[in-house]
Amino acid sequence: MAEKSGRLTKILLTGDSLHRISALQEADREQAVIDLQTENEFSPVSHPELQSILHLSVQDGRLVFDIRDEHDVPVMAVVLAMGPFKMLIKDYQMLLDSYAVAIAQGREAKIQAIDMGRRGLHNEGATLMTERLAGKVVIDFATARRLFTLVCALHQKL
Repeated sequence: MAEKSGRLTKILLTGDSLHRISALQEADREQAVIDLQTENEFSPVSHPELQSILHLSVQDGRLVFDIRDEHDVPVMAVVLAMGPFKMLIKDYQMLLDSYAVAIAQGREAKIQAIDMGRRGLHNEGATLMTERLAGKVVIDFATARRLFTLVCALHQKL
């Protein structure tokens, strides 16, 4: 029998910034949530088998992972400074803006180049996310990439 590992069963994003995201960011956000709910590896180190609900937000300039059990009872919160993420988020926003322009102009080669840049930034964001959560949360690379997308959506004009 396979060992049961922790995972996210639901992701809830909170914050006023979600009302200001572009259509492209909204599509990225929705896809990241769908992908996370389909497949992820995420659990507090102290609760390795937890099937959790994650309330993800930015509060007072900090990224808050409010991790709860299947009954939405708080288990633990992980609070990370946003500083280390800010340059990646800014670069990601610039790429999204360039992507929207390239789509409007129908420039396929430019769209492909921007997509490669987005993948690279997602990888950097995932690596940073994994490093910042080390010792607190067990997380796989694909889950970290998707969470980085959600952090970018939450971080508008902060």
